[in-house]
Amino acid sequence: MDLQQLRIPRKGFLFGAGLALAATAIGACTTYGTKPGGDSKPAAGAIAKKSDVPVGSGVIVGNIVVTQPTAGNFKGLSATCTHQGCTVSEVANGTINCKCHGSKFNLDGSVANGPAKSPLPTEAISVRGDSIVRG
Repeated sequence: MDLQQLRIPRKGFLFGAGLALAATAIGACTTYGTKPGGDSKPAAGAIAKKSDVPVGSGVIVGNIVVTQPTAGNFKGLSATCTHQGCTVSEVANGTINCKCHGSKFNLDGSVANGPAKSPLPTEAISVRGDSIVRG
C-alpha cells in the first residue's frame, strides 16, 4: 500500500480533532454520581447498596455476608462456615445457611443450629451514603 493513500486531508484531520475535543468537553460536563431518577452511584469499592440488603435478612457477596438485622444496622460476616470451611449458601428465613452440613447462623453471626459450634467471624464494613464498603 502506498503511503500517499494513507494521508488524511488537513480539513478532515481538523474536523476529526474538533469532534474529539467536543466529545471530551461534553463528557467532562456530565453529572457523575447520579443516575436517571436521582439514585447515587455506589461508592468506590462498594460491595453492595443498602437497598440490596433486606431488613431481617442479608446477601452473600463473595466471601462476605452482609446482613441488616434491624433497619439501618448492617453487619459484615465471613461467608466461610466455621464447621468445615464450606461457603454459606443462602440467607433465608432469618438465618445464614450452610448446605454442606446444615449449620445455620443468626444474622449477627451466632450459631442458630449446628453442627457448627463457633459463630461466623465479623468482617469490617461501613456505610458510605447508599453503599456498603469493606473496611
